Amino acid sequence: MSEPIIGMHQWFETPPGRYLLAWEQAEFDRAVGDIFGYHALQLGLPELETLRANRMPRRWLGVARAQGPHARMPDLVTDFAALPFEANSLDLVVLPHSLELSDDPHATLREVERVLVPEGKVVICCLNPASLWGLRQRRAHLYRRLGFGQLYLPDAGEFIGYRRLRDWLRLLSFEVETGSFGCWRPAMATEKWLNRYEWVDRIGARWWPIFGAVYFIVAVKRVRGVKLMRAWKRRASMSAAPVPLANRSHRTPASEEA
Repeated sequence: MSEPIIGMHQWFETPPGRYLLAWEQAEFDRAVGDIFGYHALQLGLPELETLRANRMPRRWLGVARAQGPHARMPDLVTDFAALPFEANSLDLVVLPHSLELSDDPHATLREVERVLVPEGKVVICCLNPASLWGLRQRRAHLYRRLGFGQLYLPDAGEFIGYRRLRDWLRLLSFEVETGSFGCWRPAMATEKWLNRYEWVDRIGARWWPIFGAVYFIVAVKRVRGVKLMRAWKRRASMSAAPVPLANRSHRTPASEEA
C-alpha cells in the first residue's frame, strides 16, 4: 500500500528537506546581501528568512494562506497573482519555491514584473526535475500507480525545469543575471546516509552542476525607454506600507537586527 503524501512545508522538516533549506538559506544570504534599494518582499516559505542579509529598510513577508501556530508571523496574507502593491514600487522580490506552490505560476511572475521597479530584481529557487531527486520522484509516481511506493519529494504543484523558467522570464522582459545549482547528494531519506555522501556536493558542483536537486536564479527587470525615478522621489512615494493589514508586523533594518 502506498504511503500518504506530505505537503511541501511538512517535507522541509525531513532530513533531505533540512539539508535543502540549509543550502538555500546560505545561497539567499549571498544573493540578496548586495542588492540595494528601499522595499523588498518575500513571497512564501516562512521557514526561510531570505531577506535577513539584505539591508533595505522595509522588508515584508507575504504568504498565500494563514500559517500554523509555530510558523514565522507574516506581514500580509495575499494572492500571489494580485499583490497589494502599486506598479513599479518594489526593488526586490524573492520567490522561495513560490512558483511550484502557485496555482498559476505564470500569473505570479506577471504580478512580480508589475510591482518591480525598472532594474528591480527577482530571486527564485525551485526544485530541479532534471536531478537524481527528480528521477527518484518520477519513479515513485510510477510505483504509486501500481499501488505501492512512497514519494521522495512532496507532491505539491508542478516542478518547473530550469530552461523552462528562463524562457518564462525572458518573455516578461527579465534578464537572467546568474543561475546556479546545488545539493548533489543522492536521494537518501535519512540524515545518516545524506551525511555519508557529503563529498558528492564537492564533485557535483564541478562535474555535473546542472543535475543539482535545486536551482537558483537572479533576474533583473529590463524596461526600454523608461527613465528610472530618482531615489528620493521613490522613497517619498513609498514612505508607508502599501496597505493596512491587521497581521502586519514591523521589520527592522538588518543593521539593527545584528
